[in-house]
Amino acid sequence: MSSLMIHRNDTVKVLAGADRGKTGRVLRAIPDKGTVLVEHVRVVKKTVSSKTGQRTKGGIAEQESPISVSNVALVCPNCGTARVAMKIDGSVRVRYCKKCGQTLPTKK
Repeated sequence: MSSLMIHRNDTVKVLAGADRGKTGRVLRAIPDKGTVLVEHVRVVKKTVSSKTGQRTKGGIAEQESPISVSNVALVCPNCGTARVAMKIDGSVRVRYCKKCGQTLPTKK
């Protein structure tokens, strides 16, 4: 998978899984694996060991785990959850909502 229609800082809604129905901001998109990290979605606990020279405290930390792009949908500011497509506007490719046709901001 070379590119994703979902970019960092987009608002998405989870469509499947234990966190179905939650909305959140995309923290990181991983196009090689086809996954995204969504804020406060699929939170897992991870044990962290203390480092002797770095003053890091050990214990149990919570962090987001990747979720597949097929299980999230982009939230359009106008019409809510919608599918996204690309079109050529002049010489630039832009994303647009397939429900209302509004152009969505694209990463630079």
